[in-house]
Amino acid sequence: MNTKRSSHQVRIIAGHLRGSKLHVLDRPGLRPTADRARETLFNWLQPMLPGARVLDVYAGTGALGIEALSRGAAHLTLVETDPATAQVLRDNLQRLHVTATVESAPAPAVLNRLPGPFDLVFVDPPFAAGLWSQTLAALEASGTLSGSAWIHVEAPVGTEYVTPETWSKWREGRFGAVGITLYRRRLESPIS
Repeated sequence: MNTKRSSHQVRIIAGHLRGSKLHVLDRPGLRPTADRARETLFNWLQPMLPGARVLDVYAGTGALGIEALSRGAAHLTLVETDPATAQVLRDNLQRLHVTATVESAPAPAVLNRLPGPFDLVFVDPPFAAGLWSQTLAALEASGTLSGSAWIHVEAPVGTEYVTPETWSKWREGRFGAVGITLYRRRLESPIS
């Protein structure tokens, strides 16, 4: 497998890391979220970011999670299956002098051992893998989500997947053939 770095880079749009570039490996299925989609998503999320604990489940370039840190999130965990891509994430974090945890393991398997709760989760798996329903169910079952977590899901327009009953759709957008949807998890408070 070719681990050669490409000249492709993704830039951070706003925050204290604004303009910083993330190096990206050439990998099949590695598809950075478009700048326009990221800008829309982070406009939606801006009030929720300060102090948030963030999980980027299929990190890839790390652009979503690092953008969240740049805009005020307090903690970031990146999960990336591919070891070479995970190493590029670590290298980018070190170069930017940013502290985050990188887990190099398959996402559904690692969710149960992550130190939650997370307030914001990005779910953007490789499109060809069809992992949406499986990942969303594993997230809900893992106990890593806060009671009012926000969950961003990116998928080809028209993709059908199942969301947990405790999640409600908050906003959605379409960028060419890609759709982004933001869900809110709402757990009922226990009666005292």
